[in-house]
Amino acid sequence: MATIPADATAARPGISFFERYLTLWVALCIVAGIALGHALPGLFGAIAAAEVARVNFVVAVLIWLMIVPMLLKIDFGALGSVRQHWKGVGVTLFINWAVKPFSMALLGTLFLGWLFAPLLPAGEASSYIAGLILLAAAPCTAMVFVWSNLCDGEPNFTLSQVALNDLIMVFAFAPLVGLLLGVASITVPWDTLLLSVGLYIVVPVVVAQIVRRGVLASGGQVALDRLLTRLGPASLTALLATLVLLFGFQGEAIIAQPLVIALIAVPILVQVYFNAGLAYWLSRRFGVAWCVAAPAALIGASNFFELAVAAAISLFGLKSGTALATVVGVLVEVPVMLTVVAIVKRTRGWYEKGATA
Repeated sequence: MATIPADATAARPGISFFERYLTLWVALCIVAGIALGHALPGLFGAIAAAEVARVNFVVAVLIWLMIVPMLLKIDFGALGSVRQHWKGVGVTLFINWAVKPFSMALLGTLFLGWLFAPLLPAGEASSYIAGLILLAAAPCTAMVFVWSNLCDGEPNFTLSQVALNDLIMVFAFAPLVGLLLGVASITVPWDTLLLSVGLYIVVPVVVAQIVRRGVLASGGQVALDRLLTRLGPASLTALLATLVLLFGFQGEAIIAQPLVIALIAVPILVQVYFNAGLAYWLSRRFGVAWCVAAPAALIGASNFFELAVAAAISLFGLKSGTALATVVGVLVEVPVMLTVVAIVKRTRGWYEKGATA
């Protein structure tokens, strides 16, 4: 059975300063991006033109800097411990792959395609829905380790579940996105979708695993932790730089329709609480230990927003409403997930009473 070294589990690192205030940094990126977009339109135009087969070179580099450090945390050897927590694994797999993408498509259509449609820019509702689908089709990879640590979740379960989700994502992300976009009557550029999977899932996973094994072989877990600490700021900086670019291109639309971001956030909020609550309730019904149920709820609710942003840019472009919708997911991720952490911690007594009855 794969285990996490004692020094890695005992410390239980909490959420970092940059991660804790990610929403603030995103808000500042909105201001900076809009201001720079107006001040330097030529620069942003040149960046937008630096692409081949709809893959923007600048954004691609930033996305890889975002994703690879996060994937370095994944140990596919932990898949051997899946059997140890099979009930919790079953719950999160059901939520991540059978509920969340479909519930998000439904909620997006309900809110953005119907209830809020009169308040949105004409013809943009479908592009926002596409962004929500991309958000929900990829389970969270990295931040879930932070959420699990904050609620004292079982580390072996978290590690094995994330590794399993990453493996499934390699094969299931493109078909699932293609299916849901097709059902929503959104044109699916299959060649670009498959290219995005290769560039932003397969290649980063392979590179991260090669680097991970090399570092562990030469310096052990201590060397890997040191590398992750060094790469952490680069990963977050790349995320924020990507957001500045996005808002630089989206500036005029945001100024004209400031309500759009708030409206897009509504189905995301409903989806997070619905899926977290369903995972938590199912875990309780199946008698799953609370230390597994807590991270199960968090894994079920959170999204791999870095991948969603990358796929949205490749599929629909930097200036698309789809890319903007995925950025809204980044904006609300941290504060919303922190409230989920607080809820599962405060309800531990209620949970354990019902789970052991």
